[in-house]
Amino acid sequence: MPRPTASTAPDPRAAHLPATAAAPPALLLAAGRGERMRPLTDTTPKPLLRVQGQPLLEWHLQALARAGVPRVVINTAWLGAQISEHFGHHFGLQPFTDQREQLSISYSHEGLDFGAALETAGGIARALPQLGSIFWLAAGDVFAPDFGFESAAAQAFAASDRLAHLWLVPNPAQHPRGDFGLSPEGLALNLPADDPAPRYTYSTLALLRAELFAPPWCDIPAGNPGGVAAPLAPLLRCAMDAGRVSAALYPGRWVDVGTPERLAALNARS
Repeated sequence: MPRPTASTAPDPRAAHLPATAAAPPALLLAAGRGERMRPLTDTTPKPLLRVQGQPLLEWHLQALARAGVPRVVINTAWLGAQISEHFGHHFGLQPFTDQREQLSISYSHEGLDFGAALETAGGIARALPQLGSIFWLAAGDVFAPDFGFESAAAQAFAASDRLAHLWLVPNPAQHPRGDFGLSPEGLALNLPADDPAPRYTYSTLALLRAELFAPPWCDIPAGNPGGVAAPLAPLLRCAMDAGRVSAALYPGRWVDVGTPERLAALNARS
């Protein structure tokens, strides 16, 4: 089995990249309805539910700020105004001591623009004009407090020809079959259903290249002006088949906070 690692190995070419390649912006996915979390999400968007004393989405924001990521885009739909009202347009670590530890926040309001969330690929395509050619991705309903958004991983990815780099986790009880395989060379594998090779669960933590959301991988027009709703997994699987998706195992704490029971279990540990 591949040795667990929290990041890709730095590529020597990364030393010659512009400094901005070490700190690409991030997109946090926060548009979902959170049906399985009802009734908690009837009045509160899932990313604002409190986990160990603070909103779930704030754990990602803190990690991004510590890593020196300068900008984050948050996509919203269900009760999205609550998210933008809560976080505003800046987020800084407390105590705030370093300008590099402050995030600039902008929003992609799918609910306001189209009346509903656009699924993962549709939402990413919509937010692309606010991002760059390379960006971090994380779901706002995942608890991963040990993930570091490391600059070395971003540099290595920028120096590669990959369209995506995914962090995979051991399969949780609610998802025993997992999503993707992992080769000894660090490639994510789109395994056939009958393949007995181990599968791991996609953590939703990733580095992505904007190229993945253009032909031949994706046919959504730039910026998704029509509000096309589309999932991300088919794009990733096509890119995997072309050998252009890398992956690593993430050994840190990780929980898909998808039900009230999982939320209660997390808070019981605090």
